[in-house]
Amino acid sequence: MRPSIHATLVALSATACLTLLAATEDTSADGKMLQGIYTAALTTSPAYEHLRELTTQFPGRLSGSKHLEGAILWAKATLEQTGVDRLEVQPVMVPHWERGAAESVQLLPHAAGSAAVNLTAVALGGSVPTPAGGLHAPVVELHSLDELKTTDVKGKIVFFNRPMNPVYLSTFHAYGEAGDQRNRGPGEAAKYGAVGAVVRSLTLSLDDVPHTGNTGYPPGAPRIPAAALSTIAAARLSAALKADPATELAMQIHSQWFDDAPSANVIGEIKGSEHPEQIILIGGHLDSWDIAPGAHDDGAGVVQSIKVLRLLKAAGYQPRHTVRCVLFTSEENSLNGAVEYARIAGEKHEEHLLALESDGGGFQPHGIQLGNTRGTAHTRAARWLPLLEPYGITRFENGSGGADVSPLMAKGFTVGEILPDSQRYFDYHHTAIDSLDKVNKRELEIGAATMAALVYLVDQHGL
Repeated sequence: MRPSIHATLVALSATACLTLLAATEDTSADGKMLQGIYTAALTTSPAYEHLRELTTQFPGRLSGSKHLEGAILWAKATLEQTGVDRLEVQPVMVPHWERGAAESVQLLPHAAGSAAVNLTAVALGGSVPTPAGGLHAPVVELHSLDELKTTDVKGKIVFFNRPMNPVYLSTFHAYGEAGDQRNRGPGEAAKYGAVGAVVRSLTLSLDDVPHTGNTGYPPGAPRIPAAALSTIAAARLSAALKADPATELAMQIHSQWFDDAPSANVIGEIKGSEHPEQIILIGGHLDSWDIAPGAHDDGAGVVQSIKVLRLLKAAGYQPRHTVRCVLFTSEENSLNGAVEYARIAGEKHEEHLLALESDGGGFQPHGIQLGNTRGTAHTRAARWLPLLEPYGITRFENGSGGADVSPLMAKGFTVGEILPDSQRYFDYHHTAIDSLDKVNKRELEIGAATMAALVYLVDQHGL
């Protein structure tokens, strides 16, 4: 009798499962440990529920905010539940900026009788407010900071409209290349007499979701109000300027700076049995932008780092070196948490064998970036690829780690960052839609397991 389609599918599914088990079967001690780590991550992990708690109870965890204070208490309690050997709340002073009432950016066509058009926008972090009653000025479109040297922008609102380059497979490469117009553009435009700035959101998506992010001003230089436009709004403004170069913008931003506020890094660790003075660090940052629930940036890294400690305990593994989870404060707009951690570590003469960060989103990881001043860490780690490839890790790359561990690299330590698939990350980055529903549970867990696997290998064999 001809088998049913259902029976055929069941048979194929069973064959696929056996193939997967065979691919990950490694009878060596290292192979068995990694298999145990990934199995525990995919079957018994509370990481996704922890992410639900963090993002729903404490969205918008910007430095100086009550929600960041709440997230710090949540992190302390969650690490306590993990059963760490030592728990520390490390005080840090952080900047305190608030955007105030909702922003408004309107396109004002020059033609008589034309109606104003609302453009979807958010103030950039650190922006100064517009004058009382708002700002109303002509607009000039630029595609690079160099154009400020050859374009008359005095008394105008500068519109930086260079899109992220879609050619790069790594969207982080595209983000880094285009980021100068947000990070430095408004401050540079102010030096040439501009009165305001609007910037195309840093995303490859064409949608009506604006992306905030930090902007800075040179010391002693003038400061102007600055906002990010959604990519649809940027396209609309660009088209309006092509049709009528006399088009103007009206902006209202109500932001305010306050005195620095107290905050903290949250630290939990499992003491090493042989070399407790030598540290393997895993971490992410607790803060997020004020408009963002911060699920991918960087709630995912926070819960993954906590989960590393849980996975090692679940595997019954006692590390030889101290494994320390550091949940940094104020990455988004100062790096004060990272700088203070590195300063205190230097005062204590602490030795870090590896400082590994997760700050690229909770997507499926495909690689690991490692770096030190000698530039050799990634080549030495490549010997572990046969153990990691069955779990989707196909490469080690040379780099400088994540932002929060970069101060430790400057002190001569090896740093790293897991490299998740980046294609969707900048759809959500620094936006109101960076929410729990954008995170896949299994991908989140695999990321945590990958961090734990690398911690185990470094603890056992060195790097």
